[in-house]
Amino acid sequence: MKKIFLSSLMLLSMALVFTACNDDRDSNPTLTQPTTFTLNNPVNAMVDLAESEGIAFAWSQPDYGGWPAAVEYQLEVSPTNSWTVSTDEAAADETGATIADFAILPSIYASCTGVMSATDLAKQLVSICQWEEGNVPEKQTVYVRCKASTPGTQTIYSNVVSLEVNPYYIELADAEIELWYLVGEGIGSADWDNGAGSVATGGLIPMYPIMGNEYDSRTGQGEIQYAGFFFAGKGFKLIKVPGKWDDQWGMGDGGFVKNDGGSGNLTVDADGYYRILLNTATDELVIEPITDPVGVYQMIAMPGAYQDWNTGENVMNMMSTNVENHDWYLMNVTYDDTELKFAADNAWDVNWGGGDFPYGIGVGNGPNIPVKAGTYNVFFNDILGTYNFVAVE
Repeated sequence: MKKIFLSSLMLLSMALVFTACNDDRDSNPTLTQPTTFTLNNPVNAMVDLAESEGIAFAWSQPDYGGWPAAVEYQLEVSPTNSWTVSTDEAAADETGATIADFAILPSIYASCTGVMSATDLAKQLVSICQWEEGNVPEKQTVYVRCKASTPGTQTIYSNVVSLEVNPYYIELADAEIELWYLVGEGIGSADWDNGAGSVATGGLIPMYPIMGNEYDSRTGQGEIQYAGFFFAGKGFKLIKVPGKWDDQWGMGDGGFVKNDGGSGNLTVDADGYYRILLNTATDELVIEPITDPVGVYQMIAMPGAYQDWNTGENVMNMMSTNVENHDWYLMNVTYDDTELKFAADNAWDVNWGGGDFPYGIGVGNGPNIPVKAGTYNVFFNDILGTYNFVAVE
């Protein structure tokens, strides 16, 4: 079983740091520029990355002169204790001549504690050290520092600490696109059901990637979309992780707000069709009405070469059963290499196809979708024509 390394001593130090982070400050503070802050040594000096979920760290709050600063923290790692070229900078060099010596891990923390993902660390070590499968050392020293940033000041860095890890080989690939989910009144088949197992089958409807857009290879962030029918006044929200409310979009102070625990529900002013655009990289949310005509279908199937192009077979399930439905799904479906389309109401009169995979935007009477062999959860929105084949591991 994977473990998060967090001992009672670590809990005590984290509590002390948390207290330090929340000490009363002098009245009328003046924002000042600190130069560094303290990252504590990890409790566990030896970690098996393949058997671990994460490694807990704690640090002091930088002294901004008593200013109640909203500080964001990130952990950085290096196998050499060199901090000259990040993996992001190296990836931006299309010639491949730039070699990274450290990596900035994607997790952002708002308090003085954080758990470093063991998987993220394993990936970054493979990337920086350029290990090949079967050629990974049994042990590796890892150097860690923390960076802090707040508006109006320069980014600062902590001291460097080290630990030993047992690394392992992990195939490097771009991060999965960061998808968010709708939940609320009239969303899916169960109001306000945000359970971890409720994507498509319950009260969570996934948003869709947009073909042609670029997504950050490290974080998977970029612009995603959704379209559907909404009743005026019926509230809903967007959440990032099924089963959790930690990351959410709602309403506050007359506009859209992210991660405000006291935020109100998102609503629309009039019954109708709306498109939702969320840029997860820039934290921009847009909800706009759809004025073009929208079709309503009783059935969507996935005819293809694998079943002789029969529009009456391989029928998808409706996501919304209590309002007008425009989202469809099939879970755990397995294909050999094949081609297929989406077709409405057991006929070819209305069908969608596209040349892209695993996600894309199907157009009327478009080309066959080239599906690669594998097992997938398949999602389709008939307003946008957008589809997403999510690989099941």
